[in-house]
Amino acid sequence: MDKQVQEVYANDDVRNIPLLDRVNELKEDILAGGDEAQNLRRLPDETVKTLVDKGLFRFALPKELGGDDATICETIEVLEAVAAIDGSVAWNVMIGSEINAMVAGGMDPELAKEVYLENPGVIMCGGGGPGSTPPKAVKQDDGSYRIWGETTFQSGCHQAEWCLMAAPIYENDEPVLDENGIPNVRLWFLNKSEWTIRDTWDVAGMRGSGSHNVVAEGALVPERFVPVQLLTMPAHYPNPVYRVPTALRLAYNKAAVAIGVARGAIDTFVDLAQNKIPMLSVTTTREKPIAQYRIGEAEAKLRAARAFLMESMRAVEDELETGLEKPSPSVTHIGRLACTYAANASMEVTDAIHITAGTSGMRMHSPLERKLRDSHACATHRWVAHPLYEDLGKIFLGVEASPEFTGED
Repeated sequence: MDKQVQEVYANDDVRNIPLLDRVNELKEDILAGGDEAQNLRRLPDETVKTLVDKGLFRFALPKELGGDDATICETIEVLEAVAAIDGSVAWNVMIGSEINAMVAGGMDPELAKEVYLENPGVIMCGGGGPGSTPPKAVKQDDGSYRIWGETTFQSGCHQAEWCLMAAPIYENDEPVLDENGIPNVRLWFLNKSEWTIRDTWDVAGMRGSGSHNVVAEGALVPERFVPVQLLTMPAHYPNPVYRVPTALRLAYNKAAVAIGVARGAIDTFVDLAQNKIPMLSVTTTREKPIAQYRIGEAEAKLRAARAFLMESMRAVEDELETGLEKPSPSVTHIGRLACTYAANASMEVTDAIHITAGTSGMRMHSPLERKLRDSHACATHRWVAHPLYEDLGKIFLGVEASPEFTGED
C-alpha cells in the first residue's frame, strides 16, 4: 500500500465503523447543523468538520484515495439516511461526495494522490448554469489557462477546496469552434484560491445547501490540472460507479436525498400523531381514519418508489459488473425514469403528510415545514424534475429522445 494511503488510514479509525452507523452516531450533530444552516444559508463550519472527520464527504472515493469505495446502492442508502435527519445537510454531503468521486474516477492516479491524499478532508463542488459574467478560457504560453466566468448553484461552495466551472476556449478574442462549428466548451478545475463566492442563495427549500454563485476573474488552471473533468473515461478503478453516465449519476444521488426527506416526514408525523389531539377532537391524531389512511398510502408510495430506484440501480451495477464501458440504453432509460419518479413521488408523500398534520406542520419550528420545502427543492432539480417525463415517455412510444436519457451523452 502506498505510504500516503497508509497515513490516511492510520489516522482514520472510522473506516472500521459501517457507514450507516456513522450517520446514526451523528444524528444530533446533523440536527443541530441543519438548524443553524437555515440562518447561515450554508453548513456551519463545525458541522462540516464533523462530517469530514467521519469520512462522509469521501465515502464514495476509492480506497486507494482514502474512501470507502461505496457502491451505487450503498451511496443511496447513506444519502437517504442523512436526508431523513436533515435535507440541507444531506444535500451538502451528496454534492461533496458526488463531485469528489466523479472527478477521481478518471483523474491521473499520480495527480489524484496530490489532490486527495495530501488533503484527506478535500471537498469539491460543481455548478449549474452560467451567471451574469460571460465565461471564457484563454490558454497561456506555459500551457495553463486563465478562466473568466460565473457559475450558479455551487452547493457547498463555502467548504469546497475545488470547483468545476464551464467556459468555452477563446483565441484572439474569438471562441474556438469544433468540427460542427460549435464553441468548444469544457469544464475547468479551479482551486478555491482562484475564485470568489457571490451571495445569491436566499431560498426556501434546501435553504442550508449554500448553493451560491462562484465567480472567476482570470482564475489560473495550471497545466497539470487542465485534463481534469467531471467524468473522464476510462476509469482507473473497477467499481462500476465510475462508469455511470454523468446524467444518471447526478440523478440517482438527488433521488436518494428526496426519498430520505420523505422518510423523515413520515417518521416525524408518526411521532406527532401519538400525542396530538386535533382541535374540537377528543382523540389523538393516530386514531383518526384520515391519518391512518394517509400514512398507509404514504408508506406504499414511498416504498414503491424506493424499490423501483434500487431495482433500477442494481440493474445498472449488474450490467457494469460484466465489464461494459457503460450501461445499455434501455437500462439507463429505466434508471432515469426511476430517479424522476422517486423524487416526485417523495414530494407527493411529503405534501400529503404535511397537510394531514394540520397547523402543527405549518409552524416554522416544525420539522414537517422544513421537509415540505426540501422535498419540493429536490423534485425541481434539473436531473429529476417532472418535465423529464416527456423525454422519458418518448422512448416508450418509439420517438427519438435526447441521448442524455439513454446514456449516449
